[in-house]
Amino acid sequence: MTAALRLDDVAIRFGGVQAVGGVSFAVEQGDFVGLIGPNGAGKTTLIRIIAGLLRPDRGRVTLGDVDVTREGTAARVRRGLSLTHQIVRPFREMTVLDNVVLGAGHRHTSSPFRALAHLSRSDEAERAAAILARVGLGGTETKLAASLPLGQMKRLEVARALAVDPKVILLDEPLAGLNHTEAAAQVETIVELQRGGVTVILVEHNLEQVMRVCRRLVVLNNGLLIGDGDPHAVMADPVVHDAYVGSGGAHADA
Repeated sequence: MTAALRLDDVAIRFGGVQAVGGVSFAVEQGDFVGLIGPNGAGKTTLIRIIAGLLRPDRGRVTLGDVDVTREGTAARVRRGLSLTHQIVRPFREMTVLDNVVLGAGHRHTSSPFRALAHLSRSDEAERAAAILARVGLGGTETKLAASLPLGQMKRLEVARALAVDPKVILLDEPLAGLNHTEAAAQVETIVELQRGGVTVILVEHNLEQVMRVCRRLVVLNNGLLIGDGDPHAVMADPVVHDAYVGSGGAHADA
């Protein structure tokens, strides 16, 4: 079976710092992977490479059976890759519904604003409303995005990512800033997406929730892969344990 995502010897350096140093792993279609590591581990850098926001100095990124290493973000989106950001980035003065409709534009062109002018408004609005209901935002369609509290903003970020019909979704700190109740609800939404067939790669510092839902952990430290496999076995590995204990542990982020 062709992997949904494969990284082969991916590396990038910023000046004298090796941010990611030869990372290789594959993610099967429908898998639920937690990408974790202490501060400065290289997680966000690696996610940005996968999303096409950064180009590696060496190595290869493959989506399905296509080498996308030299493709930009828009091309990867059209191939079924989607990314949510740690800092939510909705169009704040647009309605919640229009934010999701606009996200769907990436399926048709590199410019979502140009696509918005050519979309079937009724079809896309209906689909966007269904996505909002799916992530627990039903009834908020006409609200301005700027009026939403953080918990709902985070859900809107997921809804916008779903609008592009992703096969693989990269979630960068989707629980950051949420209280325990909000985080648990957000995780349940993500679990339902994965059960629906979407491959999920979750970058998250909330290890309690990561351990509860992820089938597999991939652990980075200083840009290197130091753990990959069953979550409990990985966290019991002395190398992984020492990386966390030596750098502040479970509260570390990207």
